Amino acid sequence: MSLGSTGGATPKQFLAIAGVPVLVHCLRAFLAVERVEAVYVAVRRSEIERVAALVEEYGLGASGASKVRVVEGGENRQQSVGNALTQLIGETGCAEDDVVLVHDAARPLIEPAIVERTIDAVVERGAAIVGLPAVDTIKQVERTAYGAIVTATIPRERIVLAQTPQGARCGLLRRAFAEAEADEFAGTDEASLLERAGSVVAVVPGSPRNFKITQPGDLELAEFYLQTTTADKRG
Repeated sequence: MSLGSTGGATPKQFLAIAGVPVLVHCLRAFLAVERVEAVYVAVRRSEIERVAALVEEYGLGASGASKVRVVEGGENRQQSVGNALTQLIGETGCAEDDVVLVHDAARPLIEPAIVERTIDAVVERGAAIVGLPAVDTIKQVERTAYGAIVTATIPRERIVLAQTPQGARCGLLRRAFAEAEADEFAGTDEASLLERAGSVVAVVPGSPRNFKITQPGDLELAEFYLQTTTADKRG
């Protein structure tokens, strides 16, 4: 599980939705999946104690049977995931066919059912991401000094909007990261490294609720989704 930072403001993983930190919502979703054996949370060194305290405060260490490990990340997503993957392999062995998922902690409303489907897809296909079909018309553009110029229209049926979790069998993910590091290649997500390494990446249907917290208004939207989900369960 990879964490980002908002710069000088409170890092978004520590912001609250319905009184509960964004990160805690993510951890609860993954710990609700029985097949999840371990959760590695990669954070900046300065945030390790704070995150560990949150895990204890919300009882996630106990309910997760010590499944949650807080480890030092890096300067960007790829480095953080790479560091966590190295520690995971070193501490668990992580067999070639074991399933490893990577989730962005800024997506707090991930549903356990989607995590389950992603695991199934990795078992069947080797690698998978969660994605949403594109709704708007997609334009390819060229950037110029005078602004963007449209060069092509891309058929929407050929486009998906990538979400997380993204994952693969441990052996495939390990090799994809090793090749990227050896070639000094920086990808935009785990799927880009897997694609580059020759892996076929399947797409699992995502959810509009599994959006990324990027702006202040997103917190209100997340609370709305959380309230409607709770109401649906009560009804």
